[in-house]
Amino acid sequence: MSAHEHDHAEDHHDDHGHHHKETFVTKYIFSQDHKMISKQYLITGLFMGIIGIAMSLLFRLQLAWPDHQFTIYEILLGKWGEGGVMDPSVYLALVTIHGTIMVFFVLTAGLSGTFSNLLIPLQIGARDMASGFLNMISYWLFFLSSVFMVLSLFVEAGPASAGWTIYPPLSALPQAIPGSGAGMTLWLVSMAIFIASSLLGALNYIVTVLNLRTKGMSMTRLPLTIWAFFVTAIIGVVSFPVLLSAALMLIMDRSFGTSFFLSDIYIAGEVLHNQGGSPVLFEHLFWFLGHPEVYIVILPAMGLVSEIMATNSRKPIFGYRAMVASILAIAFLSTIVWGHHMFVTGMNPFLGSVFTFTTLLIAIPSAVKAFNWITTLWKGNLQMNTAMLFSIGFVSTFISGGLTGIILGDSALDINVHDTYFVVAHFHLVMGISALYGLFAGVYHWFPKMFESRMMNKKLGYVHFWITAIGAYGIFFPMHFIGMAGLPRRYYTNTNFPYFDDLADVNVVITIFAIITAAAQLVFLYNFIHSMFYGKKGPKNPWNSNTLEWTAEIKHIHGNWDGPIPHVHRWSYDYSKMNKDETDYVIPGQDFVPQHIPLQENEEELHH
Repeated sequence: MSAHEHDHAEDHHDDHGHHHKETFVTKYIFSQDHKMISKQYLITGLFMGIIGIAMSLLFRLQLAWPDHQFTIYEILLGKWGEGGVMDPSVYLALVTIHGTIMVFFVLTAGLSGTFSNLLIPLQIGARDMASGFLNMISYWLFFLSSVFMVLSLFVEAGPASAGWTIYPPLSALPQAIPGSGAGMTLWLVSMAIFIASSLLGALNYIVTVLNLRTKGMSMTRLPLTIWAFFVTAIIGVVSFPVLLSAALMLIMDRSFGTSFFLSDIYIAGEVLHNQGGSPVLFEHLFWFLGHPEVYIVILPAMGLVSEIMATNSRKPIFGYRAMVASILAIAFLSTIVWGHHMFVTGMNPFLGSVFTFTTLLIAIPSAVKAFNWITTLWKGNLQMNTAMLFSIGFVSTFISGGLTGIILGDSALDINVHDTYFVVAHFHLVMGISALYGLFAGVYHWFPKMFESRMMNKKLGYVHFWITAIGAYGIFFPMHFIGMAGLPRRYYTNTNFPYFDDLADVNVVITIFAIITAAAQLVFLYNFIHSMFYGKKGPKNPWNSNTLEWTAEIKHIHGNWDGPIPHVHRWSYDYSKMNKDETDYVIPGQDFVPQHIPLQENEEELHH
């Protein structure tokens, strides 16, 4: 039997007889191979990211120079930008779709969709996901929901414009504002499909981690990446159905005359028949997903960063069990803090104090993680490649963004800055920028695994990191101050309020930083696309990492390993491990011991 025939037989066996000669369509489009699906998620997520960032630049131009006319408005916004002036209603629509795309379609899919798919089977020693077919469907549902979201931009009355949180009554009454019409309906349809995609993906990840680990891969030997993906999937299964129920009830309020979220509504003097509903009920349902969603976005980034830091510090991760415990604590606490988004809804002050308490509690596991990352770096032999820089940047923004969360989580302090730019600055730093840094770190680190050992250009990576890191703080740091001065979010201009005239220059500075930072992302895109085809080929294990994915074949076969799956004999962080006499490494001349290497004579397994 030739090598090619052997590969084919192996593939045939692995896919239970469904795997025949691959055509372009079965390999690149309707693929059931987790590695290909992860690339589909990543490339779709990057495309949606371009749209999301472009929208943010449009509304930043409007905020910085509200009285100027920009030809680009006419080109991109059509009738909404006649004469180079942005229509106020499309400003809110841009903010809405920007938020939706970045939170759900870029960060959720770019992190969970991409890296859970790529790494779960490879790092636990599995041939593929538990169900390749369900995995394929989850991607195509995600793709379909992305299409609906983009289509909503071309509706005549304009895309959804009730903010990314789509609070009723703006979202529940099609006649309320232009953006409450067909664009809003498409938004809801898109999100319903997105939730179905997320649930299918999450169930697949959970079953794969529980059932398909290779021999010796106990839960305490799992890399922190897998713990993060596993717990993220559990949070998704618990909280996403609640948003689905809210979306379905909203669709019924809009189209079938129910009153779940509506009561005593007047439009242009006309009394509507809706009675008995409560818009605050919608807020409860939305934020019961909305707050865990923050952790659905940030936990995978935390897992990736933990792995990259240990690898590039050349030392074991500090406090492995504490890290796992903090992931579990964050998952539990994230489901009981949603009320801190609602302190100004007339909530009972006692209930407000309960939500304040649970919100401040979540700072503890977050601080444990931050301390453990810093301690992992301490006295390490740091390899300052691009992935490592983005990981350190992640810790920086996570801490600086998280500190303001203590203010917003306190019911008495929050009232003063609620719905101002202070909130925008907080969640963009702690969730948006931090998660993006995790995404970038993951792409730079695992790029060789995705694209057959090709490496991304290191110098372009440094340019990308430094401009992004300086630019991100340049955008969001000043926002804290204009927020404390009382500047409300989502206003398309502040020129009507003389009180805010002194803050106009700050908005100009923020917009200039935003334009420079967006330009740096073009460097990343060029690096990514060019390296995919022409990147320099590196070794099989370019970062000298311990985890199993680097033992798999470089050529992308469906089934990952060209023969028996490696067994695991140790945890994933045996870096710089010395022999008992402390004179040499366990493997002479090598400061890492991959997980599939058996324990040597007299070697103690690290108890972490």
